[in-house]
Amino acid sequence: MTRRDLVTELMLETFRLNGSLLAAGDALVADLGLTSARWQVLGAIALSPVPLPVAHIARNMGLTRQAVQRLANELERRGLVRFAPNPHHQRAKLVLLTLRGRAAYDAAMKRQQPWASRLAEGLGARRIDGAAATLRAIRRRLEDQVEGGDDDA
Repeated sequence: MTRRDLVTELMLETFRLNGSLLAAGDALVADLGLTSARWQVLGAIALSPVPLPVAHIARNMGLTRQAVQRLANELERRGLVRFAPNPHHQRAKLVLLTLRGRAAYDAAMKRQQPWASRLAEGLGARRIDGAAATLRAIRRRLEDQVEGGDDDA
């Protein structure tokens, strides 16, 4: 197989993995009133050292602003986040976790840790690190192509 074929196979496997991760994540946190997508947004907010507007959360997650806005609106309706004035931009409100949102995120992460440990069983640290490094390198190349306006992207 050529490197092109191997990268194509890696892409296809990544799509399959993404679907499996989303389904498993949904099942893991469903009784918390979360989905994988909501959990991701809560995580982006929780892990940020500073409050962020939707556009910055979307950029950090590699998602569209519209998708994150829809999720943030859902999370607000559920009382998990609130919007606050942004001193740097009048219209781009900051998205903040509520106490209920922090509790939901913490509960999800408490479940995630043993789940991740089970998934890691039998896989060496070097193998996991190498897989993450490969995916990161491909993601960065894709981002560079998009930012650079590469027509081959």
